[in-house]
Amino acid sequence: MSRLYFGFIISCLCISFVSSAAAQSNIGFKAAGLQVGVVNPEDFDATVGFSAHLDLGTIAPRIMLETHLGYWSTSEDEFGIEASVRDITLGAKAKYLFDVPSTRIRPFAGGGLSIHFVSAELTIPDQNIMGVIVPGSTVNDSSTKLGLDLGGGFYAPMTPKMNFVTELWAGIVNDVNQLALKVGVLYNL
Repeated sequence: MSRLYFGFIISCLCISFVSSAAAQSNIGFKAAGLQVGVVNPEDFDATVGFSAHLDLGTIAPRIMLETHLGYWSTSEDEFGIEASVRDITLGAKAKYLFDVPSTRIRPFAGGGLSIHFVSAELTIPDQNIMGVIVPGSTVNDSSTKLGLDLGGGFYAPMTPKMNFVTELWAGIVNDVNQLALKVGVLYNL
C-alpha cells in the first residue's frame, strides 16, 4: 500500500511541475533563418557550412527551443588519393538567453542533440608499379550518428522583424567532431 501511495504522490508532483512549465511556455513557430559560416571537422581542413533554423519559442521564460538543418562537405587530395566527407545534420537545441539590461544584444549559451548523416568517399587512381598498371578503386561509406552540440552566441536586432545572429558550436560526434562559427539572420514570423 505504501508503494501505491508513494507512486500517487510522485505522479501528482510531476503533473504539477508539468502544468507549471506549460503555463510559462510559449511554443510555436516564432522565427526562421539562414546561416553560413566556417566548419572545422576533425582530421580535415576547414570548409564552408550552411544551415537553416526554426525558432520554436520558449519552454521556460529564458529557455528557447530551436531546430536546425545543416550541411557541409569537404575533400582533400594527398598523393593522388582523394578523400571526401559530407555531413547533413538535423537537430534540436535549447538556448538559455542571458538578461543584459544595458544593451539590446541578447547573448545565449546552450546545448542539444543532433542526428548526423555522414558520407565518406575514398578514391584511389590507377597506379603504375614498375610498368604494371594496378586498377584504382573507389570506396564509399555512410552512417548515421548521434551528436551532442554545445555552444553559444548572441542575437542583435537589425529591424523590428529581423535579428542578426552569430554562433559558435562544438559538435561532439563519433569520428566527425566539428567546430562551427556561423553568422546569419533570423526573421520573426
